[in-house]
Amino acid sequence: MEFISNLKEKITEGVTDLYGQEIDEKLIQIQNTRKDFTGDFTVVTFPLLRFSKKSPEQTGEDLGKYLTDNIEEINSFNVIKGFLNLELSQNFWLDQFKTAWQNENFGIRLPDKNSKTVLVEYSSPNTNKPLHLGHIRNNLLGYSIAKIFEANNNKVIKTNIVNDRGIHICKSMLAWQKWGNGETPESSGMKGDFLVGKYYVKFDQEYKKEIQQLISEGKSKEEAEQNARLILQAREMLRKWEAGDDEVVALWKKMNNWVYDGFDVTYKKLGVDFDKIYYESDTYKVGKELVLKGLEKGKLIKEEDGSVWADLTNKGLDKKILLRSDGTSVYMTQDIGTAYLRYKDYQFDKHVYVVGNEQDYHFKVLKIVLEELGFPWAKNIQHLSYGMVELPEGKMKSREGTVVDADDLIADMVSTARQISQELGKLDGLSNEEIEKIIHTIALGALKYFLLKVDPKKNMVFNPKESIDFNGNTGPFIQYTYARIQSLARKAAENKLDTESYQKEKLNLDTKEVQLIKSINKFAVIVSEAGENQNPAIIANYVYELVKEYNQFYHDFSILKEENEDLKRFRLQLSVLTGRVIKQAMALLGIDVPEKM
Repeated sequence: MEFISNLKEKITEGVTDLYGQEIDEKLIQIQNTRKDFTGDFTVVTFPLLRFSKKSPEQTGEDLGKYLTDNIEEINSFNVIKGFLNLELSQNFWLDQFKTAWQNENFGIRLPDKNSKTVLVEYSSPNTNKPLHLGHIRNNLLGYSIAKIFEANNNKVIKTNIVNDRGIHICKSMLAWQKWGNGETPESSGMKGDFLVGKYYVKFDQEYKKEIQQLISEGKSKEEAEQNARLILQAREMLRKWEAGDDEVVALWKKMNNWVYDGFDVTYKKLGVDFDKIYYESDTYKVGKELVLKGLEKGKLIKEEDGSVWADLTNKGLDKKILLRSDGTSVYMTQDIGTAYLRYKDYQFDKHVYVVGNEQDYHFKVLKIVLEELGFPWAKNIQHLSYGMVELPEGKMKSREGTVVDADDLIADMVSTARQISQELGKLDGLSNEEIEKIIHTIALGALKYFLLKVDPKKNMVFNPKESIDFNGNTGPFIQYTYARIQSLARKAAENKLDTESYQKEKLNLDTKEVQLIKSINKFAVIVSEAGENQNPAIIANYVYELVKEYNQFYHDFSILKEENEDLKRFRLQLSVLTGRVIKQAMALLGIDVPEKM
């Protein structure tokens, strides 16, 4: 902000003029004034005491008088315990407001030719089950982080890795072979990912029966789990797949294609997309080659059984398996291959993996192994670790079929949004087509906002009904305020009211109006902060506070009925700009806002 640079310069001059001392500008600390004090910016005087040789309070008084005399934008000052609070003039804030109004992309720094390339990986589904509530948090978080990075002058590549190989899909394939009777998505009327997930659950049910049978025959639990007929058959199927068995590969392709079609439907409902999708069935081969090269160079070790490991004990970690004794790959192997291919494709400056916190150790190891294999770009890998999401009823388990599938949850959200909207009469007088579109916008806005307003690092409980409340810190509350502003703008347009032609010299603003301008002005700083912290909750909670302030302003002041023409036009412009910032902020969360509601 230009004013801050000017303020630092004047403080430097002030210390020289007042105390005959030269100071390094780095010593000057300026922060936003806390809400419970009067002022806009606060100068911390403590680092300046060695130059003034005076108390913090007296230093603040000296400097406050100097700055008020030398910076016309400063209206007044006060000193509290060595903190110099500066209050800026109405004209300063009106100038800031004008700058924001004239900038269509206010608060956003779009990518340019000098932008850095950032890859954001999210979703990362397995092809043995539909996307569920945990995946929803992942997808929404990843998509929002990508939008926020882009708004901070980065070229962003949104990427996905589909875990389409391994024992998990073989379990579904085997169960379908045994009990499917040729069932397909078309014959069953079931989405492909739901159908494949059904057989994953079936495998687990039958596998548990076999385990219990073996235990009753005198085997230990561990022996039973390792030697049950079904798990041995699934492992054999995986071995055949890696060996390229035609029949197994054909079944694998067929069932995975069912799942891909199902995923695409869900992604479209969620409003998320990807610039590039990688598949584990391709990347694990590259990872395997890199591991074998690392072994040749002495970077890795081979055990007597033929398995290949990374020994990280000198890094304070343990040994990590990269290839099993039968030569098959593990997750780490494919992640090595995927990272290598991504750098080859995009030469990224940063690679952010949006993955749950249960994988913290995995990504710590991945980074070190890539560095050990000789890839300097590995230092640019980051893990955006987030907490688990549960429903009020508790945890979910895929194998037992107790997961809340994403499609079912979205359908429930739409149903709840429809019911509440009807009860409140929010959509009376609109056409059926308009109503359906708005209901879906409300439902998805409620879902996304509720999941994104919580700091990603925290575990959370998602309460569907609480999320669709039209009051409080919710998506619908913010959407409704935006729609209210658009209604105001439409009425102004009908009355041919010009928002541009007020004279600022004739305005005498209330403190609440100035406060709303200040809140709008924070948007650029908030976007930057959300990018630095990789945290959409910063945006979510900012826009909620902005909306609360606007609603208070809307309640306390006349807008279209204001008799003072300059004030009427200013308040209308203030409303329209607030709406623009709301829309921009919600877009960074991947949330649409309805023009009517």
